Amino acid sequence: MHMLSVRPAFISTVLVLLVVAGCTVTQEPEVRLVLINGKIVTADSLMPAAEALAVAGDTIVAVGSTEKVSAMIGAETRVIDLEGRLAVPGFIEGHGHYMGLGEARRILDLTAVKSWDEIVEMVREAAAEAEPGEWVTGRGWHQEKWESVPVGSVEGVPTHHELSDASPENPVLLGHASGHAAFANRAAMREAGVSPETPNPSGGEIIRDARGELTGLFRETAAGLIEAALAQSRARMTPEERDAERREQARLAAEECLSKGITSFHDAGVGFETVRFYRMLADEGALPVRLYVMIRSSSERLAENLADHRMVGYGNNFLTVRSVKRSIDGALGSHGAWLLAPYSDKPESIGLQTVDSDEIARTAVVALRHGFQVNIHAIGDKANREVLDIFERAYATTDEGSDLRWRIEHAQHLSADDIPRFGALGVIASMQGVHATSDGPWVYRRLGEERAEEGAYVWQKLWQSGAVVTNGTDAPVEDVDPIASFYATVSRRLSDGSIFYEDQRLTREQTLVSYTINNAYAAFEEDLKGSLTPGKLADIVVLSRDILTVPEEEIRNAEVLYTIVGGDVLYEKLP
Repeated sequence: MHMLSVRPAFISTVLVLLVVAGCTVTQEPEVRLVLINGKIVTADSLMPAAEALAVAGDTIVAVGSTEKVSAMIGAETRVIDLEGRLAVPGFIEGHGHYMGLGEARRILDLTAVKSWDEIVEMVREAAAEAEPGEWVTGRGWHQEKWESVPVGSVEGVPTHHELSDASPENPVLLGHASGHAAFANRAAMREAGVSPETPNPSGGEIIRDARGELTGLFRETAAGLIEAALAQSRARMTPEERDAERREQARLAAEECLSKGITSFHDAGVGFETVRFYRMLADEGALPVRLYVMIRSSSERLAENLADHRMVGYGNNFLTVRSVKRSIDGALGSHGAWLLAPYSDKPESIGLQTVDSDEIARTAVVALRHGFQVNIHAIGDKANREVLDIFERAYATTDEGSDLRWRIEHAQHLSADDIPRFGALGVIASMQGVHATSDGPWVYRRLGEERAEEGAYVWQKLWQSGAVVTNGTDAPVEDVDPIASFYATVSRRLSDGSIFYEDQRLTREQTLVSYTINNAYAAFEEDLKGSLTPGKLADIVVLSRDILTVPEEEIRNAEVLYTIVGGDVLYEKLP
């Protein structure tokens, strides 16, 4: 991988489209990259398939036959012979956490563990290598994926005692796979000043056992009590240490994305400080992946700061900041999703509303005033209905209507009555295909068969409602790999071989659209990226297998051979 050199966002010459013998071309400067002899699927209905394309500057200037494009090859042109392989628009991660993706590679990876004992042993080893008092952190555990429920568990999750014995002097904080709960040991709770008498914060729960003792599990906003203690510890870092850490996180995130064919990334919720950090990287030409950033903050702070942080196409189209992100509920896996009726496996609970509806509505008003898109995390059916109601009231105050392109992030469980509202209102369903198959084995327990079939991960129902449906992974909640999410979306096949509501699968063509041009549309960037069209940015991925035609099970075996951003080959799989 090499760093991206800065080039003008658009070639200064006027783009004049020509169609010559089946080859769409533009009048451009010298061609520097050509792909020939391939199957190029453009995601552009005007020319859906081709054999070759050419790039000048950072822009596609020709798409057509190998014969016609080869005529454009010059002395300095790099030629990649695809040998029949598939090239598609660069994948756009529709909802992820960029810095979190980088951080996940620096801490304990708990995504593949099969038991609580395995986690305890990983923490024991990490604590033995840590400095006295140094925090041990990790992310990715999910109790539903363990082979058995540990003895003495409360609500299916063990108590902290074994973890506390494994790390008696080092505070431990382990994030749930969903990002909506965390587990702490005794040292972490002590450092945070949390006791059995500590009240639940608004929108969160401190889980206690039958005697009222702390179990170590903190759900939704309650996890912030422990996170605040961790942040206080980290505040002792020098500015130089903090800058080095952030740069390493960004580097690791870019490396992960490019190796998996991701050329653009919708970063779903960062603070103003991170936006300024991204701007600094863009100024240095050090953003190899294009970022579409959502700012997460209170409506009051958004009102004070949005105007100073708006950027569209900044740094040669590598940084855009024109949306805000809020959350109204938690996650289904941690019983935090806000439901219309109680959980089937926790009948005393309908989940949690994590932010007051009036505050979400105030955020919508602030966003309208500053011309920002509004993107709200909503997973439960009650949460989705509440957000749709807020959006509908806000839309009534403006003439822009559906072109606001406001989004509901996740839209995982819906009431049948609310599904048509997405298409009718023009609300984008920003979903993650891999969540359906990752969560599928336990969704029935949370919702029951009837509710799960009615509204759980209803991709095709939303698509048929006329809604724009997008795709992603919510990384690092899931692996950022688009191929895995593509496979999950078209197969909905669970680990046991069963299919999670077959009628809600998308076709392969729909799925490619959800990962390319639909994600571009969801960021107001469909004129810039999302299809392999002359005049658009040359963001391209080449795959080892044709995921549009190979037998379904072989989709997962596809590998990224080249990731091209703005005409630069930033990842190339070596033989």
